[in-house]
Amino acid sequence: MSQDIRELVSTASRVLAAAGHDDFVWGHASVRDPEGRGVWIKQAGWGLGEVSADRVHLVDPAGRVLEGDGPRHSEYPIHTEIMAARPDAGAVVHTHPAHAVALAATGQPLRPVSHAANLFVPPEVPAYSGTADLILTPELGKQVATTLGDARALFLVNHGIVAVGKDLPTAVVTAVLLEEACRQQLLTHSAGGWPVWSPPAESESKRANIYADAAIGQVWAHLVRQLG
Repeated sequence: MSQDIRELVSTASRVLAAAGHDDFVWGHASVRDPEGRGVWIKQAGWGLGEVSADRVHLVDPAGRVLEGDGPRHSEYPIHTEIMAARPDAGAVVHTHPAHAVALAATGQPLRPVSHAANLFVPPEVPAYSGTADLILTPELGKQVATTLGDARALFLVNHGIVAVGKDLPTAVVTAVLLEEACRQQLLTHSAGGWPVWSPPAESESKRANIYADAAIGQVWAHLVRQLG
């Protein structure tokens, strides 16, 4: 089973890289360990696009590497503390996509100007601004988890994003759609005029019509196919 999890984290990492979430050696995706020992996450020192199954290891809530090799990421508390606070979350993604970072830094809320944004709003996507530094401690991880609440995703202002899902394909698709929603909003705003967006009832209807679990799975399969 551990090999299957390693392969999944490897594939998810490469999907994120191909979707524009690569940031040199930073950013990571994790899966909850089925035995409750911690999270499976890529080793530090590798870009998302370089992650192979043997570069994925198991890290416990205290930051100890229990299985696998290599140094662990310093921001592991993002993953372990969200998992602790969210029993429904089977996976967590943390990346630094350019458009999401830019939009959050402007102070604008995400608006449903596109299909992608309707996955998230309403309500507003929460934003954590306690620090723009790395999330290096369980205390900071708990703050991030508290700000996230029961939302699908979170802006780490001047830092990056967090996305969660019942499984890793869902969390990855969520992260990809959040970046796309932010890109489309910045594009819309840059065009001038008076942007319009869906009212809440329409957004909620679009969310139900577009983002069923089966559709999320199909998007994941599409993204994996693009890896060739």
